[in-house]
Amino acid sequence: MRFGVNYTPSVGWFHHWLDFSLDDVKADFAAIAGLGMDHVRVFPLWPVFQPNRGLVRPKAVEQLLSMVDAAAEAGLDVQVDALQGHLSSFDFYPSWVQTWHKRNMFTDPEAIEGQVFYVRTLAEAVRDKPNVLGLTLGNEVNLLTESHPCTSDEAGAWIDTLLEAAGPGSVHSEYDAVWYEDGHPFLPEHAARKGAMTTVHSWVFNGTAQRYGPMSAESVHHAEYLVELARAWALDPARPVWLQEVGAAQPEISAEQAPEWAEQTLANVLTCDNLYGVTWWCSFDLSRDLVDFPEREYELGLMTTERKVKPLGEAIARVIAGDRPDLAMRTPLTLPGRRSAWGPGGVFFEEWMNLARQGVRASIELG
Repeated sequence: MRFGVNYTPSVGWFHHWLDFSLDDVKADFAAIAGLGMDHVRVFPLWPVFQPNRGLVRPKAVEQLLSMVDAAAEAGLDVQVDALQGHLSSFDFYPSWVQTWHKRNMFTDPEAIEGQVFYVRTLAEAVRDKPNVLGLTLGNEVNLLTESHPCTSDEAGAWIDTLLEAAGPGSVHSEYDAVWYEDGHPFLPEHAARKGAMTTVHSWVFNGTAQRYGPMSAESVHHAEYLVELARAWALDPARPVWLQEVGAAQPEISAEQAPEWAEQTLANVLTCDNLYGVTWWCSFDLSRDLVDFPEREYELGLMTTERKVKPLGEAIARVIAGDRPDLAMRTPLTLPGRRSAWGPGGVFFEEWMNLARQGVRASIELG
């Protein structure tokens, strides 16, 4: 059972790649390790690393490798994301898929060739680093279909192509439209059957906290529900599921509610079988000097920008240091065919959550 954190640098957010400071990174990693974490997920910015389709900047790769080594010094393993892509309400594209060079990143052969070059370059660079867990193709890449539309077949082919470039042990990640949105081109089959394991991202500002309340059963069981939904779609019953993102976002969950919400959420999800690990979003708050972010992005951290542990961070540290709950005996429920029935307000979502409110743990089976 792995516990880690999505690494949002305390200085400069992900723009830190433009003014890279290894000393700041080392101080951040020491603080993260102090919470008992065993890994970090790190985020190269795609346009910074590959500003031209034929160029992956050697200096940027060198900085990434120094970050990996700094993590090792702190006792941390590393998962490296590639195509950022989408982060915290901003989309980052290199110029060669925009403007006069507009190319669809999921369907254009030249754009895909460029991404393969980038992903393969990162994979080869970190291959011999013993503390690298693997690559994730990118962060919630299905959000990018709004500006780069594709069919489900094209989405699946894109995943296959880039996973081959990334090599063994690699995964891909999507936000929850893959599970909840009818007609979305990225499919549950893609999420649960491609890559080394399934990743899920659980955010209750998707309507769950707004509809049912921040401390409702629906809210604190949402991560558990997503893990069980992901398990249902796997062909291999032993396929691991990684809760790659989960966080307590304001204003839906207040700072005062966040520690209890986190402890309940983790207590519930840790009863799931085949759970590989939990990677909390995120390590450090976002400086108010950086503008135009949604309000919820500023105080998601387990620590402040001064690396002071917040009550939420203390709660997560207690969970990491504590005993694990027993795996749950589960009552099977059969999943209906439409994805819209699975999300907040949907008939299946409410059926599963009604059992949760009664203290009944449910598994999910395909019909």
